[in-house]
Amino acid sequence: MADLLTDVEFDQFRKVIYDESGITFSSTNRSILDSRLKERLREKQFEKVQDYYRLIMSDKEEMRIMLDSVTTNLTRFFRNQPHFDTLINYVIPKLVDLKRKQGNWKIRVWSAGCSTGEEPYTIAMVLKEYLPSGFTFEVLASDISLKSLMVGKQGFYPETRITGVPAEYLKKYFTIVAGGYQVREELMKTVRFDYHNLKHDSGQRNLDVVFCRNVLIYFDEAAQLATINRFWDSMASKSYLFIGHSESLFGMNTKFEFLKTNWACLYQKNV
Repeated sequence: MADLLTDVEFDQFRKVIYDESGITFSSTNRSILDSRLKERLREKQFEKVQDYYRLIMSDKEEMRIMLDSVTTNLTRFFRNQPHFDTLINYVIPKLVDLKRKQGNWKIRVWSAGCSTGEEPYTIAMVLKEYLPSGFTFEVLASDISLKSLMVGKQGFYPETRITGVPAEYLKKYFTIVAGGYQVREELMKTVRFDYHNLKHDSGQRNLDVVFCRNVLIYFDEAAQLATINRFWDSMASKSYLFIGHSESLFGMNTKFEFLKTNWACLYQKNV
């Protein structure tokens, strides 16, 4: 089995990963890249790193699998509760007022970098609970990892993964099955899972809310700005952007306005 990546090999892989996805690997997270690539080499029964490098450069499907394997998929239901308090107490009331004036009764949300689906299902539960009668909604959930998307599409979560879901939501939106919980059909049909690489335009337009939390930290400044600008293009007037609590647009040349609410901070396309 191949030794650890040489400096040259590390530079080769991090360049192609950056070029293909915008994800940046630095010396501090080099060990993550190294261990994930070793798994792929074992899977393909390659001894040499360069043999695997040649494969990804010639095989688009293996390139996709490699990108899938090096992304980190850490998530949970109701992760960072203040964001959902902001959605409930600030964003939904503002959007409902705006939509009523427009005569438009639909709310469209994008969960970008949705991982295994906990975030989009959390958003869907909140919207079901707090949108007034007569309103409808749809949640687009996207990720670069097809493995994660399949988990979300299936909607099955072991008991250890549903920590944080309020008991009344668990009873209402999940069914107890062998080994865990299954998201009920009425909730599943409000969420559409789709593969998307944030390096490219999603093709979405007129979105009312975008969640992209704990994703930008994997991008360098240029890729962050390009991604944020693509979000701007995909969003409707008077729409809202949630990013991770450790992330910020401060110092970045964007058109978004910073909003500080009683619960959390977020950004608005205020045009």
